[in-house]
Amino acid sequence: MSQKPSIGYVALRVFAHATDDPEKVLTALRNLLPTGLAETTQFKKNSLTGHHGNSITSFTTQLTEKSLLPILLEKIGQNINTLDKEELNANINLHLEKTNLYLRFDKQAAFLGKIKFAQNDPIHLKFHFKNKTSAEILDILKKFELLS
Repeated sequence: MSQKPSIGYVALRVFAHATDDPEKVLTALRNLLPTGLAETTQFKKNSLTGHHGNSITSFTTQLTEKSLLPILLEKIGQNINTLDKEELNANINLHLEKTNLYLRFDKQAAFLGKIKFAQNDPIHLKFHFKNKTSAEILDILKKFELLS
């Protein structure tokens, strides 16, 4: 692998529905991030309207601090459970597209300080790997203990 930083950026997105407390949703987001990013990351807030007229707030950001992005991947790798790792191993093709890795995390678990995959109403993370092949991305994920 080259010595260039592996991760170009990480895009985060989450929706706070009318029944969610936006501050708790932001806490969940920050709980996913490593120290250094959690305290300094600013989120863009957009007000949306749901299909039935309900209010939805989206929070988005793009992390570009190259020295801290591998620490985020490391935190995820060290904190997801074995079942989630097995699911990712079995279905990695559903999470990888070109040079991007897409992961979805449980908002409730993140609020409680746990890292757990989820499909329903998740926190979305998109890792963009700069100039990496799928094989190189898989090697990186193994290095950070997301894959075996």
